[in-house]
Amino acid sequence: MKKRQLGSSDLFISEISLGGMSLSTDKEQAAGIVDMALDAGINYFDTADLYDLGVNEEIIGETLGKRRQDIILATKVGNRWTEGVKGWHWDASPSYIKKALHASLQRLGTDYIDVYQLHGGTIEDEWAGIISTFEDLKKDGLIRQYGISSIRPNVLKRFLPTSSAKSVMMQYSALDRRPEEWLDFIASNGASVVTRGTVAKGLLTNTREKRLQGDNGYNSYTTDELSTTLTGLARHYDDLHALALAFNLKESAIASTVVGASSQEQLAQTLAAYEKSIGILNFEIANELTKAEQYQDHR
Repeated sequence: MKKRQLGSSDLFISEISLGGMSLSTDKEQAAGIVDMALDAGINYFDTADLYDLGVNEEIIGETLGKRRQDIILATKVGNRWTEGVKGWHWDASPSYIKKALHASLQRLGTDYIDVYQLHGGTIEDEWAGIISTFEDLKKDGLIRQYGISSIRPNVLKRFLPTSSAKSVMMQYSALDRRPEEWLDFIASNGASVVTRGTVAKGLLTNTREKRLQGDNGYNSYTTDELSTTLTGLARHYDDLHALALAFNLKESAIASTVVGASSQEQLAQTLAAYEKSIGILNFEIANELTKAEQYQDHR
């Protein structure tokens, strides 16, 4: 498993990372997936305090146990909930960020977070206070680096140039190429992209036919456009899953692509696709068959 530098930081993370969102709440099943990821050389694990309202952090912390020092751990903050009350709301206030961090540390069973990410954000947020809070947490040794999970260009333009953020988590795939316009900007500000949605809800895997059944399209693709595009990609590339990973990792601004896994079999399929992806070097057809769109909102 190759590693890439996360922005201009001293962190080097695996090209494939494990996202916690799909992990089972069954501890034994989750442990098997985490063990397989570690054995494969995956060292970047991404979760969020919102996932299962903290339970996901607890499971990842328990599963990693004494191997904590072997991995780079990322979690997120900003979506606030109250126990026993349905739903959550956005809170990026300095006081809440600090409170939420200590709660995450306790659930994860660790005394520091490697990459602490704001889990969203709007142009109306008080960015000076947010950035100052993250910088204070770095000085206190509670986090090593920080970043943001956002697809909003206006938020990135406000956040990145005025901070020392090293990570931007964004949805990006061959079926969602909107971030391409912003990759150079992100890299020029000392950060890397960590992608989510790489396989586009399974459409960019070898189960595409099953996923297409009853599908209502994806982003701006209609069902018919999806079928045509995926058929064309499959005709020119041996393995759509491998293509999906290679398509993302061809970009130097991308440090890693986060994959979810609800079973060891699912993770094994991703790892096999990763091995194949190394041999995919020509993306001319993929670029021709897919839409090079740009974000229309939040610019």
